[in-house]
Amino acid sequence: MMLKRDHLVRHPDRCTHNAVCIPVCPTGAWLSTPPYKFDSSRCIETCRLCLDACPSQAIYAVFRKGEKLLEPTKGEQKK
Repeated sequence: MMLKRDHLVRHPDRCTHNAVCIPVCPTGAWLSTPPYKFDSSRCIETCRLCLDACPSQAIYAVFRKGEKLLEPTKGEQKK
């Protein structure tokens, strides 16, 4: 069964509100007003620009395998 990125999440405790995710997004999926919500319908699945640009690694991907959502646990987050 194939693993597919379902959506992105902004971790509120890690976000420094520098909003670097907004200008790097080619589709405008990150909304430009706090709390910087994300419109997954605009996101390009293979794009990682916001994940790579975030200095505090506050953005992470949630994957789907069939019907099951796979979210990282707190121990899997990069430090």
